[in-house]
Amino acid sequence: MKKISLLGATGSIGTQTLDIISQHPDRFELVAMSIGKNVELGMEFVHQFKPKLLSVQSKETFARIKHDVPSEVKLCYGDDGLIEVATFADADILVNAVIGSIGLGPTLAAIEAKKTIAIANKETLVTAGHIVTLKARQNGVSLLPVDSEHSAIFQCLQGGDLKKINKLLVTASGGSFRDKGRDELVDVSVEAALNHPNWSMGAKITIDSATMMNKGLEVIEAHWLFGMPYDQIEVLLHKESIIHSMVEYIDGSVIAQLGTPDMRVPIQYALSYPDRLDFKKQERLNLWEVGKLHFDKPDLERYRCLKFAYDAGRMGGTMPTVLNAANEVAVAAFLEKKIMFLQIEEYIEQALENHQTVNEPSLETIIEVDQQTRRFVHSLMS
Repeated sequence: MKKISLLGATGSIGTQTLDIISQHPDRFELVAMSIGKNVELGMEFVHQFKPKLLSVQSKETFARIKHDVPSEVKLCYGDDGLIEVATFADADILVNAVIGSIGLGPTLAAIEAKKTIAIANKETLVTAGHIVTLKARQNGVSLLPVDSEHSAIFQCLQGGDLKKINKLLVTASGGSFRDKGRDELVDVSVEAALNHPNWSMGAKITIDSATMMNKGLEVIEAHWLFGMPYDQIEVLLHKESIIHSMVEYIDGSVIAQLGTPDMRVPIQYALSYPDRLDFKKQERLNLWEVGKLHFDKPDLERYRCLKFAYDAGRMGGTMPTVLNAANEVAVAAFLEKKIMFLQIEEYIEQALENHQTVNEPSLETIIEVDQQTRRFVHSLMS
């Protein structure tokens, strides 16, 4: 029995994590969780899974629901609440499924508490990969990837030697607008951007998929998770999303992980690792039904956010923090219909050009640069 703490229980990854826990009640138990704005759904989960600890987003929510929470459930809120969930004494594994850089503090706290971390919060590694990976090594903590691409690489590496890798091949669907040229993106709607052809994901990550920023963030994340230079991480467009990623070894062998596009598979593997569990709900992959698989190289002028990510990753220091913060602000503005789709990359580019890199930044510097970048992008918009 593995005991689970879950940050972001009402989000896309969070709800699918709870589905996995419910399928294997003899293997997993939810002991602590945090919820965001979807309080109604969160309360349903509280009554279904009966965790010992619940954290909500704000003091106002805390006051509003405290009489509805079962007496045996401890209630907390805010950033301190996230830390409390992340470090909950009874938990063996933290699933970090929150969106954005808010996941960094809880991740570091969980590492200090020596919790195994199933990490779906890519911004943690993007903004502070050098700190997180060093702390994990010092504390003997495993960082188990939940993203389908990183889980695929992780699975392809089982029994392999990191020193014998030639390159990592990270696949990308191309997102909602993969069949459109840049001239067709000028006035695309939020609703069209949220209509992903393959995956069911949250709003922010779906927009990131449409701009390919999501893949750029995954490249930076792969750099830190697997200690791989950026020149040995290649993105490959693969519209079927059947091959989730590949590893090419120095002898020319390419090992791939295939499956139907279902995020519950990598989530379950992260929770059950090194074991594998049956997954009766999953649609099985029948390649004869797929027929053909297609691949292409991404055009970095078409997908400028992917280029920004490679550039920021190679520059290092605080540049990935600026990349991530600017993207979060711009995507939020697009979702609120305050800016156009192509303006997302324009604001990111201006933020990167405005910033002077700080090498080997401390956590305090990362937090400061993150906030400075957000203020800068908001000032551009106003």
